[in-house]
Amino acid sequence: MPSHTSRPDDAVAAESESAFDVRARHTLITGKPPRIPPLAPDEFGPEVYEISAKLRPAGTATDTPQPAVEVSEMAATLMHHPAVSRQHFELGLQLLRSGTLSARERELAVLRTAWLCKAPFVWGEHVKLGKKAGLTSEDIERITHGSAATGWEEHDRAIVGAAEELHADAMISDATWAVLSRRLDKKQLIELPMLVGQYHTVTYYQNTLRFRLLPGNPGLSAR
Repeated sequence: MPSHTSRPDDAVAAESESAFDVRARHTLITGKPPRIPPLAPDEFGPEVYEISAKLRPAGTATDTPQPAVEVSEMAATLMHHPAVSRQHFELGLQLLRSGTLSARERELAVLRTAWLCKAPFVWGEHVKLGKKAGLTSEDIERITHGSAATGWEEHDRAIVGAAEELHADAMISDATWAVLSRRLDKKQLIELPMLVGQYHTVTYYQNTLRFRLLPGNPGLSAR
């Protein structure tokens, strides 16, 4: 991986892109009403309860009667289009709960993607997941500055840098790939760009549809 003084152009661009007005971004997305209202409870079909049960935290009992399953606003909105949303959720759950990357690696990539996409919902939710994976508030602040920031361990810098390169150029550079390949196996190397792509999709629809933040999610101010 290039040093801080000889970082690639993508890292320089990402460092510049990292600085933005958080308050203005919140006003633009969460300060306006959702563009598509969620389904009303009397519009819920069996598929809404089915996907909502799968979205509950791992370890939650799955034999809860359907009306008792809590349906999130996100699920109730996306299930206006159940055929596409069901497949999207399945991939997301696979990456989040059964992926081959470590939780730390996953959250480094997701958080850098969320910050570059200026995505309040994903950022705030994954700061909580990142801390469960062992990231500190200092790590999370460093993510906002990107791979060019000082203090990164080489592998972590490469994970963050890969997210930046995929965001900027839709590929991972040879230099970053070489560092990643020292620790990641073939499955993980395939999974990483898929993960970043998945969370670009998530940020695109959450920002566009103006999803409201969940209670306890401070959005882009979360650390």
